[in-house]
Amino acid sequence: MPKELPGFYYDAEKNRYFPLKGPIPGSSPKPPPMPPSSRTKQETTVLLRLTHVDVCQSTKVRQEELLQARELFGKVISSRKGKVSMQAEYQKRHASKPTVWKYKGTKRMGNIALEHMIADVTSPHGLIKRDILFTGGANGLLCLFQVGMAQQDIDPTQAYKADCIWPLNLDQAPTRKELLRHLGSSYGATTYMSSDVSSIKASMSSSPASDMLPKHFLITTLGSGSAPGSVYLLDLTKPLDFDASVPMAREGFYELASFRQTLWTADCGPGGRHAAIGTNRGVELLNMDTGASSRVLHCEIDVLSLQIDQSGNFIISGLRNGAIMTVDSRQKPIKRSRNFQSKSMMPSSVCCLTSLKAWDQYFLASSMDGSIWLYDQRSLERGPVQSYEGNVNSHTRIQLGVDPSEKVVLSGGEDCCVRLWDIKSGELLFKDRMMNSIPSAVCWPRNSDGQDCNRWYWEEHHLGAWLGSYDGITYMDWL
Repeated sequence: MPKELPGFYYDAEKNRYFPLKGPIPGSSPKPPPMPPSSRTKQETTVLLRLTHVDVCQSTKVRQEELLQARELFGKVISSRKGKVSMQAEYQKRHASKPTVWKYKGTKRMGNIALEHMIADVTSPHGLIKRDILFTGGANGLLCLFQVGMAQQDIDPTQAYKADCIWPLNLDQAPTRKELLRHLGSSYGATTYMSSDVSSIKASMSSSPASDMLPKHFLITTLGSGSAPGSVYLLDLTKPLDFDASVPMAREGFYELASFRQTLWTADCGPGGRHAAIGTNRGVELLNMDTGASSRVLHCEIDVLSLQIDQSGNFIISGLRNGAIMTVDSRQKPIKRSRNFQSKSMMPSSVCCLTSLKAWDQYFLASSMDGSIWLYDQRSLERGPVQSYEGNVNSHTRIQLGVDPSEKVVLSGGEDCCVRLWDIKSGELLFKDRMMNSIPSAVCWPRNSDGQDCNRWYWEEHHLGAWLGSYDGITYMDWL
């Protein structure tokens, strides 16, 4: 029997020793796996969760092969698309497997606007932090909900029961109850406005001691033949009773300004000092302390969507004729005729604009023909830098939602489907119909600490997306 020599192996056919410089003939080329102690906590979490995944849809690689590739090659793996990021492929796979809950008794409550924030709310014990979902629905209905991780986290007069509506196969439904967010409301937290609600936005305080909690919620109403379009402020630190007849009981909810115009949309600037209002005559810049306003864009075309950039100086506006304009609020007002053409045009009316915080010069835009495009604000005249195919729309104002890590964009369609795309690649990650009306409103909760771009969101997140349709409010989350 040949002796074992360190660094050599014995070949019986050739009757000689060979040095261990390469793989031994007939042996597996796989090197020993990384010791667990060398992995980060997040990497370990990703690998453990991948053991519950059958096949990665984007790479068509089975779980064992994906894990093996991770051990062999680190953060880069091979697929039919070439070299790709293992973490990015996991995030795409994760996004394609949502769980959706529908809340009974919420019909018509949130099909126009949704806003979810952590805010200071007055209680019998003083100010306490609460998860608040603020919704605008059909016929001017305005509702305020408490949200809790568990039933005992909310103290409402009325609680709304949720049913899992996706996946359809109940055997695949999650057993983890923490996916579900409990929803409740109290009497006096619902009211009807003088006309349809057109937007709800949280206004963040500029005070360093504010803990990044919203200063106010800004609500705009569309206006009608008998009522002007109005701007309201809601201060949750004051006692709230929407239905109170005594004026002082409504000190936390009051009208800030009104316009003999149609108010289509609004956005709050950083610091909570100003708001931009999109109307049928242009863009109004509103002082949120005094209620005074000045028009920064004159045009006879409806401004259906707008966003204030992170500096607070520039307002990106989307018009009914498909034009996208950037207005500098520090300059003299811009005047445009009804027939003007912008250097940047979408195929039809621009129904939603959404800025990206991590990529501060980029924003998403959608139009009423179903187009969803990504633009670079520095080169609007060159057109979009990315497109997201497959959405269905013809005339509905449908909102876009972007997750806190800014990895995916979500939209509903007139075919009642919900779709998610990868923002960078434009790849469609999820498409399915789970309701019988258009999912026209969507929001992802904002983090109270201002850290909106958590790169590990898909691995260790605590917040899902809210969807609003005429049929009711739904909540989408991921294991």
